Amino acid sequence: MMITYYRDRSVLVTSAAIQVDGRSYPLPDLARVWHRRGERSWRILAGRGALLATVGIPVVLALCGVIAALAWRTTALNRLAVIAVAALVGMLTGPLLDYVLEHVDRSYAHGAHEYEIWAEPRGGEGWRGAPVRLWHTRDALRFGQVYRAIQRAVENHAPRRAVPPAHRGRP
Repeated sequence: MMITYYRDRSVLVTSAAIQVDGRSYPLPDLARVWHRRGERSWRILAGRGALLATVGIPVVLALCGVIAALAWRTTALNRLAVIAVAALVGMLTGPLLDYVLEHVDRSYAHGAHEYEIWAEPRGGEGWRGAPVRLWHTRDALRFGQVYRAIQRAVENHAPRRAVPPAHRGRP
């Protein structure tokens, strides 16, 4: 009976094989499977910074408005009007904050690195005896799910060692 450990649009991990984008790697042919974290994506980090700036800029502008209103030599009514507008700008940041922080949180879940899963063929056969990159992604959450499924498949596929019989009579 074949067990499915993970399945999505491009990856299938079963008790018999790992299939990635139509290519199949039978578990008996794999001597070792490991993962590697690749380079950081500065584009993703810049995107996070831009998201956080969308919240920070209105708050900074509101604070500048309050400071400017207090520094101006004008009537109290004009100062109060500028402070009210600045406070309104600052308060409008509240609903935006929830939206932006949700996207920042999601960007951390997906990660800023490329993650790779590699395999080494058993006995140097297949794939010309060289390690092969089975799969790669920038989605840290999905990577963790796929890699854990491969670990379970490999652990359950490993041959079980026979338990030695109990010694009777002598310890």
